[in-house]
Amino acid sequence: MKYQSKLFLSVAMTGALLTGCASTDTEDSGQSSDVSTYSEPTQSVDTSAYEREEPQVALETVFYFEFDQATLTSKARADLNAQIQRLKKTTGPIRLEGHADERGTREYNMALGERRAMAVADYMAINGIPRYRIETVSYGEERPVSFGQSESSYAKNRRVELK
Repeated sequence: MKYQSKLFLSVAMTGALLTGCASTDTEDSGQSSDVSTYSEPTQSVDTSAYEREEPQVALETVFYFEFDQATLTSKARADLNAQIQRLKKTTGPIRLEGHADERGTREYNMALGERRAMAVADYMAINGIPRYRIETVSYGEERPVSFGQSESSYAKNRRVELK
């Protein structure tokens, strides 16, 4: 027990000593005294590499479906194509969450949400995203984004979300 307390005390003292040494001196003006100045290079810089970068555009992460359908609409395909181009540059996992509106039985909506997520996953795989990166899950009618009994509410709930 004495050994452990001595070890803890020595670690704590070493940490306090290192913390005290890490402070920087500042001049009265508030500027750090060891700040190095950066000067622009005299050579011309090729900016064409910067011009080729794509501008950051807000990409859709929700893809909507028609009533009782698991086929992609043309708008969903266009949004997916933009996402696929971005996702080809990454290596992380992709999660697709399928949803349905409240019409139909719970079991049917779970299966419909799964078919919708699989439709998006298949489209992504066909267009160059490795299948091992894609995970699909169905929530059916369990996680609505719009509550109500109108067609507009139902339409918002028939979706696949890219996470």
